[in-house]
Amino acid sequence: MKDIEELHFPEDIRYSQDHEWARPEGDLFVVGISDYAQDQLGDIVFVELPATGRTLTEGEDFGSVESVKAVSELLAPLAGEVVAVNAELEDQPEMVNSQPYKGGWMMKIKPANGADYDQLMDRDAYLNMLKG
Repeated sequence: MKDIEELHFPEDIRYSQDHEWARPEGDLFVVGISDYAQDQLGDIVFVELPATGRTLTEGEDFGSVESVKAVSELLAPLAGEVVAVNAELEDQPEMVNSQPYKGGWMMKIKPANGADYDQLMDRDAYLNMLKG
């Protein structure tokens, strides 16, 4: 595992307490797990994603990530409808490790309330939480 200072935390996204992130993309939000989360999990070997069309509430389990160490639930950082999932992760789950904010994204959601995004932590607040 890396020190927090060695991990990447983009400033253009928001983070949940459960280590998921959300980034605006037009009227949708792209969702994945943070660099910290993937580092803690270790080598990811399988990703279970939700069906498109599914409606999620904030904090609801939307899938799981399996690593060589453990299986971890994925929790929705925002309420909304799943409009796309990253099918590439089916054959290349390791992209979550190598590109947690790019190729390793997990789903796109149409938010029930876009203002909920503002309730997520910015980069500094997330780092403060990680440092305790």
